[in-house]
Amino acid sequence: MAAIVWWLAATCLLRAATAGNPDAKRLYDDLLSNYNKLVRPVVNTTDVLRVCIKLKLSQLIDVNLKNQIMTTNLWVEQSWYDYKLRWEPREYGGVHMLHVPSDHIWRPDIVLYNNADGNFEVTLATKATIYHQGLVEWKPPAIYKSSCEIDVEYFPFDEQTCVLKFGSWTYDGFKVDLRHMDEQAGSNVVSVGVDLSEFYMSVEWDILEVPAVRNEKFYTCCDEPYLDITFNITMRRKTLFYTVNIIIPCMGISFLTVLTFYLPSDSGEKVTLSISILISLHVFFLLVVEIIPPTSLVVPLLGKYLIFAMILVSISICVTVVVLNVHFRSPQTHRMAPWVKRVFIHILPRLLFMKRPQYKFDTTRSRYTACGVVVRCGGAARPLYPYRLAAADDDCCAPGAWPPPAAPPPRPLTRTPSKEDLTHTTYLNSGMGDSNRFGGSCLVHGSSDGGAGLGSGLAGGLAGGLANAEDETSVPSPTRRLASVTPPAHQKYTKHASVFDLLQSTLECSRTLLRLKKIGNT
Repeated sequence: MAAIVWWLAATCLLRAATAGNPDAKRLYDDLLSNYNKLVRPVVNTTDVLRVCIKLKLSQLIDVNLKNQIMTTNLWVEQSWYDYKLRWEPREYGGVHMLHVPSDHIWRPDIVLYNNADGNFEVTLATKATIYHQGLVEWKPPAIYKSSCEIDVEYFPFDEQTCVLKFGSWTYDGFKVDLRHMDEQAGSNVVSVGVDLSEFYMSVEWDILEVPAVRNEKFYTCCDEPYLDITFNITMRRKTLFYTVNIIIPCMGISFLTVLTFYLPSDSGEKVTLSISILISLHVFFLLVVEIIPPTSLVVPLLGKYLIFAMILVSISICVTVVVLNVHFRSPQTHRMAPWVKRVFIHILPRLLFMKRPQYKFDTTRSRYTACGVVVRCGGAARPLYPYRLAAADDDCCAPGAWPPPAAPPPRPLTRTPSKEDLTHTTYLNSGMGDSNRFGGSCLVHGSSDGGAGLGSGLAGGLAGGLANAEDETSVPSPTRRLASVTPPAHQKYTKHASVFDLLQSTLECSRTLLRLKKIGNT
């Protein structure tokens, strides 16, 4: 029972609503009963129909840099006068306007010339508003994909200007006069050609300017002008995203190149670090290439920075290889080139205001003397005995420079020492006696040129010792004591043993001097 009551109530309300505005229904029937939507609504064929257009930007959906396409959500506001759609409001119950389907009346074929997806016209046929003066307003929404020329020279700090070119595809300027709704008399430019009151803020772009320009274009096929209105949308990119995700990481990776020179050469990771930095920069460069369009006209600013950074990293790799090559060189494998000596010893110190060392190195001979090389101290020749290496500038004649020889243990005196025994003892004391007996500077008479110089030095030392032995008064007291306590048989054995030891020392010192000569030559 309740369902029947609800059904009767709904039927009554529907009939009341249907019959509630009979004047509007009658007006609709009268206007469109004999209306032909295919004919341009003018009284005379030569008359020009004026059509006004305006855009309301709702949302900037996307700006595809790679494909150079801008996607926008627009309201295309159009208005014109249709003399066949006039009426007197008082004859139709005071009805001043009427909403009719737009596909039931004539509409100008306004299309987007620079369309990028093939949908040139408005696809959603919304209702049009008709006023009693004959004014028709149609505001359909549309999503347009328009081609946009992208300039990536200053990417990501760039500004782009995309255009939306609207015009009639069929009617020339003598049949349809296309104008902007806010156009001033005598001017074809409108500073604010797009309404931004309903604009949804973009997360990537900031809208700077939206002027509109009315253009007349003559084609080669026709003598009549074709009109269009071009809307210029100038926008600037928000750089925070690219700064945080591309620029700062690239700069940080580039600064890591400095650490390559701080890394020790012995670590073995200098070249590895440089190559890793180069690969990282190349990855970021590929990301930039994926974003920007494949154009050969300009190189983006970020791409220039990455290319410059990769060049610097490549140079650092080359320098690192050279540094490692120099670091691991040795005298056995390489010889310093003359130009390197000139650059690093003569030129660079002068440019860097560095003072050269005040001392000089002896490069013509070995700086070392070896055991067996005769050193002259205060006019007395003495061999370096026992085995000893000393610098050429050592004060070998200073007190304590030569250790005293180990004297043999005292033996009972059996006989008076002979002159031959005294000669041998005098030689030992002249070569290895107390160093306080000698004074002055040391002159190296031996040479590092093999055993010949060594033999001559030793011969000179022996001759000097024997000459001094002729004078018994020159024999020091330790020698006399040694001769007085040493038996003749033991003295003869000691003499032959000393000669054998001297020959053995001569051979060993010859080998040492040969090695020193090789090192000095390298």
